[in-house]
Amino acid sequence: MKKYIRDYLILFLSAGFIIALDQLTKSLVRQNLAIGDVWSPWPWLTPYARIVHWYNTGVALGFFQGKGDIFAILAFIVAIVIIFYFPRVPVQDWSLRLAMCLQLGGAVGNLIDRIFQNGIVTDFISVGNFPVFNIADSCITIGVIVLLLGVYLQERKDKQKQLPADTHPPATEEHDPA
Repeated sequence: MKKYIRDYLILFLSAGFIIALDQLTKSLVRQNLAIGDVWSPWPWLTPYARIVHWYNTGVALGFFQGKGDIFAILAFIVAIVIIFYFPRVPVQDWSLRLAMCLQLGGAVGNLIDRIFQNGIVTDFISVGNFPVFNIADSCITIGVIVLLLGVYLQERKDKQKQLPADTHPPATEEHDPA
């Protein structure tokens, strides 16, 4: 029971921090910028990075616009699966645990928008010509990258363990001719 409490504390504190940061930043943008307005503290930075109040009724990168209800249901299912599965992930598998915390925070952050903003997710981070995104989108993306990197590193580690000990050429002894 103690393990479950510790595991859920880690999960909910991590995801809760992400959700709070996501909702706070979205609220600030909604309160201070009209849709389409741009804010950039330094004019020289504007071509590269700026805050733009935008919205999305689909998923990241603007795909599947108008299908927010489907993604709200999907986010809910993902959240339930993560909450159920998280305590079963070994503590040593830090990459999967980190990925799950990031993905839960991101999924719930955008789910809150879909529920309380009439299916509209607030986006505001604009970098170069890349589609506008938010903190939740970033966490979901970083979670996927961490997950993939963790799987790759674990497979490499497992492959190294499977190699027989004699796969390396024998060391040659040097003799002193003297």
